[in-house]
Amino acid sequence: MNAVIDRLRRTTDTVVGLDDLEARLESGRPLRIKYGVDCTAPDLHLGHAVNLWMMRQLQDLGHRVVFLLGDLTTRVGDPTGRSETRPVLTPAQIEVNAASFLEQVSLVLRTDPEVFEVRRNSEWYDAMPIAELLGLFAQVTHAQLMARDMFRSRVAAGREIAVHELVYPVLQGYDSFAMRSDLTIVGSDQLFNEQLGRHFQQRLGAPPQAVITTTITPGIDGRAKQSKSLDNYIGLTDSPRDKFGKVMSIPDSLIEAYARVYTELPLETVDALADATGPAARDAKLRLAAAIVTRYHGAGAARSELAAFRHTFPTVPNRPGCPSWSSPTTSPRPSICSARPVPATATPTSAGCCARAR
Repeated sequence: MNAVIDRLRRTTDTVVGLDDLEARLESGRPLRIKYGVDCTAPDLHLGHAVNLWMMRQLQDLGHRVVFLLGDLTTRVGDPTGRSETRPVLTPAQIEVNAASFLEQVSLVLRTDPEVFEVRRNSEWYDAMPIAELLGLFAQVTHAQLMARDMFRSRVAAGREIAVHELVYPVLQGYDSFAMRSDLTIVGSDQLFNEQLGRHFQQRLGAPPQAVITTTITPGIDGRAKQSKSLDNYIGLTDSPRDKFGKVMSIPDSLIEAYARVYTELPLETVDALADATGPAARDAKLRLAAAIVTRYHGAGAARSELAAFRHTFPTVPNRPGCPSWSSPTTSPRPSICSARPVPATATPTSAGCCARAR
């Protein structure tokens, strides 16, 4: 397996077009990586950041993220995960949300022009004649669209599906052709739409993009995936204290999954967290919370939050080996610290309380 793909495997669920992706990586040509968002509620959380960190790794290798603001498709409304039609936003709301998205993705992604480009899908749709648009619709069948489980569920429940909702996957799919996407990294709920992207690229004579779907974990309540509406998420813009406290509140059963997906802790350390219960689970959460805060705010902030947590909950022991940053270890892989410089002189030890969690 290609070394780059192997590096991404930790948070990869499936890869569509693996052979094509390997060939493109071996060619040495910088890839164009599609990262498309609709300009709805712009509150990114750790679940979204899984994809962003994978793209960041590729940026560090010289590949370019094309950040696609779906300003036109926002007016249509993505039906994904909805049992009812989404409300339509005003142009002013769309612009405010677009600016917020750009600010938040810069917490992880590099935004220097060599590896980052911003596009809007209104660039091609506003100028597209109606005859050409109808020609796109003619390349997708009703049966293809109704194969989507979400649409089938609505029909089975007797709920309406608006025509513009059926059109949405077509528009998102064509985006991949218009922006010459080589790769997109998405949650599994977007796989249907991105498969249509491959469909259009092949129909229109372009190489089909590869699609990587990423691991999705439950929210901090242990139930549904992270969502603002359910208030079960850890936001990218949350303060270090909020991030630390929310991690400490997760069910013990999520410790291993969160460590694997949301941190860069060594996998042997992650594996040791699998069976943590009781005091060992508390120690493991301290290790996890510190690792997450370090990734986004630096080791100094993590030290402060660990001290504040122990001050608030003085029964938490400071046993040898629990995260204390008392002795430096190897420096972390360049991440947010290189994009937004913060002190990061040391990282938590990999032995001790977490190693004893089994």
